[in-house]
This record gives sequence, structure tokens and C-alpha cells, in this order.
Amino acid sequence: MYVSGLSLQNWKNFRKVDVKLRRRMFLAGPNASGKSNFLDVFRFLRDIVKAGGGLQQAVQDRGGLSKIRCLAARQEPDIEIEVHLSDTELSGAVPVWKYAIGIKQQTRGHRQPYLSFERIWYRGERILNRPDDSDRQDDLRLTQTHLEQISANEKFRAISNFFNSVSYLHLVPQLVRNPEAFSGSNIAGDPYGRNFLERVARTTEKTRRARLRKIEQALVKAVPQLKHLTDIKDEAGIPHLEAVYEHWRPRGAKQREDQFSDGTLRLIAFFWSLMESDNLLLMEEPELSLNAAIVKLLPSIIHRFQKKKTRQVILSTHSAELLDDKGIDGSEVLVLTPAVEGTEIKVASDIEEVRLLLEGGFTIAEAVLPRTEPKAMQQGFLFDV
Repeated sequence: MYVSGLSLQNWKNFRKVDVKLRRRMFLAGPNASGKSNFLDVFRFLRDIVKAGGGLQQAVQDRGGLSKIRCLAARQEPDIEIEVHLSDTELSGAVPVWKYAIGIKQQTRGHRQPYLSFERIWYRGERILNRPDDSDRQDDLRLTQTHLEQISANEKFRAISNFFNSVSYLHLVPQLVRNPEAFSGSNIAGDPYGRNFLERVARTTEKTRRARLRKIEQALVKAVPQLKHLTDIKDEAGIPHLEAVYEHWRPRGAKQREDQFSDGTLRLIAFFWSLMESDNLLLMEEPELSLNAAIVKLLPSIIHRFQKKKTRQVILSTHSAELLDDKGIDGSEVLVLTPAVEGTEIKVASDIEEVRLLLEGGFTIAEAVLPRTEPKAMQQGFLFDV
């Protein structure tokens, strides 16, 4: 399954959102327009259903409902999320599942977040509609979703399993090289790759070796002098990545991940994440630290992986090189535009000016990126020296 549609009300930057999604989606918009906050919707749903999570914890981890609610929310202050899950991209097909929740805050007491509604549809038929009679007799029930409760979600556990499998990785190379140098508890889901090498090591040997061989084939072309990539464990049993580089020495020179460049580490994580599962993958600016020639290939790489796996990929980007790929369709791009009443989101092909440019042979980069430039930038430098 994949997320085929998303509706939001009062979620962070967004007052109202209603968009269709494809298996490959690109988010384009200026800084602080809400690209990360858009991706966080799916992380929020994952945090609700994961072990040790739940609605209360997911809200608390984000600083409370007041930090989640859009600043433009006034007459309709409730936060609402509706997700459509489909198994086909055929136009007009009814989603397999629809999941919708509304969240508000208690007006007194502990001011806990609670559900104003929770609804589920299966192939167009509504099979859950809360609050129900039991909820009305016990308001405390509305502080939890049925989705997070094993005793209550048997009929729609497929939705819970889908959200629980959502992956997010915005790898920080310094965390991979020196994980012990960063004190404190791990962030749930390891979004910045602190334990990325442990994740690789936990994979079965056969699968791990096969994936590393495929990554090696790509790195040999992308990283000068690299000719072999493998994984090892040191004397203390700590996992490492090791590469052999062509050198004046007959057998070359070996380097571990603490000597890899930022771009090499991020490229390894990019490939690994694409191969890891068939579930929704969220990526932020995968072009960071990469050579422009490599960045140009990322969309086609994702497309080729999706031919073998059904994995949906939603990524944010500022890169003209990445969006210059002529294979990117206008329906695969969401354009974020900040406005007084919150950020507006539109599918690129639904914007008439963009559609006409694309029909005229322009690339997404040429048609969309000028719209994401801050208007004040046209007036000159950021500051005078």
C-alpha cells in the first residue's frame, strides 16, 4: 500500500491541505515553508502506533498541542488529519483504507489532548466512528486512539502496521563517525542515523552482503578510487563499514566510516534506505554533500528501485539539479507557498502557469523553483558588507 491522499487542518504551517500523492513525491518550497512539518505528519502517525508511543506521547514529544496547531487556526481550532491508503495508482480507484482523526485539548484540568473524532473506512464502507456510546460514558477513552490499542484494532490492524513501518532518515555524517561523542538518550526512530551502522549489522548476513555489493557497484562509479565496500566488526564487536581505495600500494588502502566523506556516507544511507523495505520512506534534502552530477541521477535511481519494490518515497529538496530530471511528472511535485493564513500546498501540475511551462518542454526545476524564491531576494543581497 501507499499514501494516495492527505488532508490536513491546522497542522503546524498548514491551515488547510488536500492533496493527492504518488509513489514518488518531491516537496519544493522556500526555507521555513513547512516541508519538514509536512513529512512529520507521517512520523506523528507512526509515533501514535509504535510500541511505547500513543497519542499522548506523540503530542508531548512535539511540545504539546499548542506547538502543533497552526497559528492561523481561529474559528476551527481542532487539528484534523485524514490519510488515504491505496494499492493502485489508477485514477478514480477507491482507497483500500481511509483513516481520519480530529484532536482537541481539554479546556480545564490537565488539558490533555483528546479525540474529537476517529473514523475508518474500508473500501468505501465506514467501519469505525468515534465517539461511540462507550466513549460518551467514559471521556477518558478519547485520550487514546483505537489504532494504538491491540485489543481494539484487530479489524484495521493493517493501517497500524503501515504507519508503524514508516521510515525517516536524514543522516548526519558526524553522528555516524562518532556516535559515542554525542551524549544523551537516542531519539526514537534514530532519524539522524546515529545507530545506522548497527541497523546495517542487524540485517541478516546474506541480505547485508547483497545490499552492500549493490551499493559498492554504485560507489565505484561515484567515489574516486573506491573499489570495494564491506562491513566488519572490531575487537569490541562494534560494527563498521570498510572501503578499499586504489592506492600506490599494491593492495590499496583501507578506510573505515570515520574517514569517509560526508557525501559517501549520505550516499550509502540513501541506497540502503531504498533497499531496506517496501514501506513509506521519508527523506530530507538527499542532495546534501553530493556532487551535482550525482544529484541529477537521484530521481531516476528512485524510479529504478521502485520498479522492483513498491516503496513510496516522499522527499524534500531545494536542488535545481535534482528537479531538472525530465522524467519527473508535474503530478509528482508539491509546491509549498507561505501565505498570511498558513502555507498553501498545490500539486505542480494543478498550477496553470506551471502546467503550461511543463507542456512547453520546461523541466520541473525551471517551472517550479522560481516560484519558491523569497520575493525579497530579488531586491539584492541578504545584507550589506
